Amino acid sequence: MTSDARGGLRSGEVAELTGLNIQTLRYYERRGLLAEPSRSLGGHRLYPPDTVALLNVIKAAQRLGFTLDEVADLLDAGRRHHPTPDLRERALDKIAEIDRRMADLAAIRSTLTEIVDARCDSLTNCTCPSCPIPFLTIGTASPRLDP
Repeated sequence: MTSDARGGLRSGEVAELTGLNIQTLRYYERRGLLAEPSRSLGGHRLYPPDTVALLNVIKAAQRLGFTLDEVADLLDAGRRHHPTPDLRERALDKIAEIDRRMADLAAIRSTLTEIVDARCDSLTNCTCPSCPIPFLTIGTASPRLDP
């Protein structure tokens, strides 16, 4: 590691240690997820050593399904050092969202299995006897004109 004598990590070091690229670090700075780092005499960004741990927390939260906006809110709440049910509530909301997405994916999978089993051959003009595609009549019905 080639940390600066002032105790900071250069952008490249942080990127290497976290698996992120330098543009992502700068983006996180602009978003307020990372504090603006100090600068070396040569103008290089110098991040505090705890930046690596913070970035690992951000990445872990994203893997759990939190958006960067949600991560920013959670980090802000944590920085205030006041106990808050915010993380628990957001985690419960995220679980409900995941459950909804899983149900949607299960329905999609089921329909795709029906399509495979029925040997469908076209999205709009399928010739299989019991086509499960719900959009089979797209473009086949004449438009209804109301007087």
